[in-house]
Amino acid sequence: MSSETDSAWNRLYIDGEWRDSGSGETISVENPATREQFAEVPAGTVDDVDAAYEAADAAQDEWAALSREERLEYVEAMRDELQERYEEIAGLLARESGSAMGKATGEVGISLADFGTALSVEPEGDEVRDSQFVSEKDHHIVQEPVGVVGIISPWNYPLHLTTRALAPALALGNTVVVKPASDTPVTGGLLLADIADEVGLPDGVLNVVTGHGSDIGDRLSDHPTPRVLSFTGSTAVGRTVGKHAGENIAMPALELGGNGPFVVTESADVEQATAAGAVGSFTHQGQVCISINRHVVHESVYDEYVQRLVEHAESLTVGDPTDPETDFGPIVNEGQRDDLAAFVADSVEEGATLETGGDYDELFFEPTVLSGATNDIAAACNEHFGPIAPVIPVESDEDAIEVANDTEYGLSAAVFADDVAYGRDLADRIDAGMVHVNDHPIQDEPNAPFGGMKASGLGRYNGEWIIDELTEPKWISVQNEPRDYDLLE
Repeated sequence: MSSETDSAWNRLYIDGEWRDSGSGETISVENPATREQFAEVPAGTVDDVDAAYEAADAAQDEWAALSREERLEYVEAMRDELQERYEEIAGLLARESGSAMGKATGEVGISLADFGTALSVEPEGDEVRDSQFVSEKDHHIVQEPVGVVGIISPWNYPLHLTTRALAPALALGNTVVVKPASDTPVTGGLLLADIADEVGLPDGVLNVVTGHGSDIGDRLSDHPTPRVLSFTGSTAVGRTVGKHAGENIAMPALELGGNGPFVVTESADVEQATAAGAVGSFTHQGQVCISINRHVVHESVYDEYVQRLVEHAESLTVGDPTDPETDFGPIVNEGQRDDLAAFVADSVEEGATLETGGDYDELFFEPTVLSGATNDIAAACNEHFGPIAPVIPVESDEDAIEVANDTEYGLSAAVFADDVAYGRDLADRIDAGMVHVNDHPIQDEPNAPFGGMKASGLGRYNGEWIIDELTEPKWISVQNEPRDYDLLE
């Protein structure tokens, strides 16, 4: 398959072969900025999913039997190919997902880091422990690959949110089946299959099936073969994925919805806080699971904060995401755009004031600030997943923590305070898997655990934490000297 033309992405990748889908039907993928066809990809079927899992299962033993060094040669080759095609891939992200070039290049960079981290992630190996009860006995603790890993990735960061599971899964000896989002099937899956094919990854180790989630999503998650299901997406769908995993005694690695609070205290540097708040709400048009969903601001600095946030929103350059000067691109599709318009209209009806934005042209939705918000308005109590910034006034920091935690979600949050130690104290009190002090919450570090609490998911990605998701510990005991079994108690 050639990656030079968008028209080339018209086949599935199963067992090392590019093949048509069983249905013979295709899905048109639209460039959200131009509304023109970006690509045409296969509409995979349940039979295609079965074939992909069968191929992954058949390849598993041989892949796991390779030495770690041999597997890492392939992983490193994939990273190098990704690096070689850096500019091409950033362009694909811009055209397929509407990513402004700053976000697109950053996503390629963090995907390279995913592969780099995978090269250094290593299980403990054969760890030997002395027995606490029996003399001359050793306990060997080893970590083995789980087997086949299913990855269902989303459209907002399609490349990174696939590679963060794919790269370590391969390095640790697992085989993989990827189902990318139907809005971003190229950068979320077929591109990586092209890279795997280019570097000669053994047949069946990586398989990619494109298709509508309504047609093949359930089969991806309820199939009996995968031992881990990595899913990034809504909590509603994540509950179904988790249920299917449980029925098959598989491990669900779920990064789900968020409703991120951004707490701005009375002592905060308002200029710094609003600059961070704008990044947190408007990066990638707010289509980020860890974006700021609610700005929770002390009343003493509230008016200034709203004013400055409006200035930031109105300063953004909206336009063609392939233009390096563009800050702000389109929403991914019409359904998402219409949801955003409804959130704004409902919130205004519920008492919020529209300070700026709220309108759209095609899929370009204006950066929007709502003042006089409460935790109950539509844009605050829901994960709106767009460029809407509801600003909620509070009388005290105690109230701010109460408002921040008043949600079923617990993914990411941030706190701004003049006293860093005080900010850290507040961070300890926020129910979220990731909390950032004096910074925006759109953070992802290879050496820190990424994941949420409450309805925001299960498990953690990155570094040594992903090892727990993708390997299984095995205990092997070795009795080094004969025992007198007559003396057993």
